[in-house]
Amino acid sequence: MRSTTNKRPILLFDGVCNLCTGSVRFVIQRDPKKQFLFASLQSTVAKELLGLNTVKPTDYLGSIVLIDDDGIWFRSSAALRVAGRLTAGWPLLRLLLILPRPFRDWVYDFVGARRYRWFGRTEACWIPEQDVSDRFLDASSNTQS
Repeated sequence: MRSTTNKRPILLFDGVCNLCTGSVRFVIQRDPKKQFLFASLQSTVAKELLGLNTVKPTDYLGSIVLIDDDGIWFRSSAALRVAGRLTAGWPLLRLLLILPRPFRDWVYDFVGARRYRWFGRTEACWIPEQDVSDRFLDASSNTQS
């Protein structure tokens, strides 16, 4: 599956979480090179990508997942590595990777545990706009749950 993506980084996200889909829109707006590809965690594509890499569902539930040339990243590590590839000052956030992962992930999990309550959720996965749909690996299957 990775060979069909030309080794572009893939960001997997919770497709029914308003915070998560808002974050994907944020990344799209700050990724003029169009380096990132996306898929919802609920999609068959994500399950295949993670299954091929023998990742347990407990590793990624409630998390964003970044798959890139360096490996598979979860939670705060994924978010900070994504920020490191964006425009403007966002790459400076990558410096936070020097903090211990348990601390970073505690902050990530604190927000993650409250994301539906604070930001809401939808009944079906977000469908991207036509002008960016080619960057979504699951564009034909993003309504799966």
